[in-house]
Amino acid sequence: MAGTVESDHVDVVGMWVTADGHIRQELLPDGRYDEARGERRSAYTGRYTVTGSHLDYVDDTGFTATGDIRDGVLYHEHLVLYQEQKSS
Repeated sequence: MAGTVESDHVDVVGMWVTADGHIRQELLPDGRYDEARGERRSAYTGRYTVTGSHLDYVDDTGFTATGDIRDGVLYHEHLVLYQEQKSS
């Protein structure tokens, strides 16, 4: 199921950010994502699916990409993103 937390899936829902903060990718619980680049909000939007620790992305224009989470870090094509801590 897209973007959901299951026993065989990594919890990916939340905000993922590059170390410099320039790219911010929000993975939503409904399997959608919204990526901002610098001051450009919603630069890329689309859907994602999770299989284990692997993500497949399809943006709203049809472009596809992949990502993998290793040791809590999201490696999305050439990007390295870190999950922001969820406030309690």
